[in-house]
Amino acid sequence: MAKLKIVVDRNLCIGAATCIAVAPKAFQLDNEAKAIILPTSGEETDQTLLDAAKSCPVAAIILSDETGAQVYP
Repeated sequence: MAKLKIVVDRNLCIGAATCIAVAPKAFQLDNEAKAIILPTSGEETDQTLLDAAKSCPVAAIILSDETGAQVYP
C-alpha cells in the first residue's frame, strides 16, 4: 500500500500516459488529456508510484513522504 503523497503538476503534464502504463490504479487522463490521481492510488506500491513518476517525460509527478519531504523529483 502506498504511503507517498502524489501531486500532478497540470501545467507540466503533456498527457504522455506513461504513468498510466506503469501505475493504472493510480492515474488516468481526464478530458483535457492531463493525468489525474485516482482514488485507488493507495492500492499501488510506493515503488510502483516512484517508477511511474520516473517514467514521466516532463517530471510532472511530484512525490512526497509522510513528513512532507519531497521524494521525487
